[in-house]
Amino acid sequence: MNDQPRLQMIPGPAARLAVHRWGDAAAPAVLMSHSILASSQMWQAQAALLAERGWQVLCVDTRGHGQSKAPPPPYSMEDLAADNISVLDALGIAKAHYVGLSLGGMTGFGLGIDHAERLLSLCLCDARADSPTATRGMWNERIAAARAHGCASLAAVTLERWFGLPFIAQHTERVAPLEAAIGETAIEGFVGCAQAIQGLDALPRVGQIRAPTTFIVGANDGPFPEAMRALQALVPGAKLEVIADAGHLPNIEQPEAFNAALLRHFDR
Repeated sequence: MNDQPRLQMIPGPAARLAVHRWGDAAAPAVLMSHSILASSQMWQAQAALLAERGWQVLCVDTRGHGQSKAPPPPYSMEDLAADNISVLDALGIAKAHYVGLSLGGMTGFGLGIDHAERLLSLCLCDARADSPTATRGMWNERIAAARAHGCASLAAVTLERWFGLPFIAQHTERVAPLEAAIGETAIEGFVGCAQAIQGLDALPRVGQIRAPTTFIVGANDGPFPEAMRALQALVPGAKLEVIADAGHLPNIEQPEAFNAALLRHFDR
């Protein structure tokens, strides 16, 4: 078995998408989707773990992120879901498990509602299913900053939001790849994905999700633990895992605890 991913470029509905493939191509598939301003690199440890356990893992760079191309914005959450379906179609995969964090988790709600026939399960992390009015102005400010100064100008505020300053100071080796990914994000890709988040409105329909679902959230991730507890109550049979001493990217901040929760999801 390969212990490094193979890069494959796939024609998406609007642009070519980079897919980093781990493990045996004949094995059951896990599709992983990352946060805004990140790339598939953030899933490296989890992809290697799942591949070692016998899964085929597909880490997709969201349009305008990583090595995926950036079509002109605006984008919708439906567009981002369609990108993931196009990857499954291109690879001849009828159904897959889906793991998404932040933007990737938001995209997962649309997949669970509108593309249920393509899913084996959902694991959605540090995400919500709506876009509160209070947060939309924040995205407008960040869009303006990215357009004026590039995505690298968002690195400091984004990393502090994800981890907090003490973790950044103590774990530069974990933070540095994410800082690089922020700077490498295409402006059009960030703007389009931020606009998609502003239009997120899946909350009224999350009760339609029938795929086995696990929510994972960092205990210190602002309003997200409360939001995900509410989502657990709405999605039939959903489980909730709260990762102690972690913020918005618990897979980076507390990888052992996150990985254990992820494996419990697949054990279920």
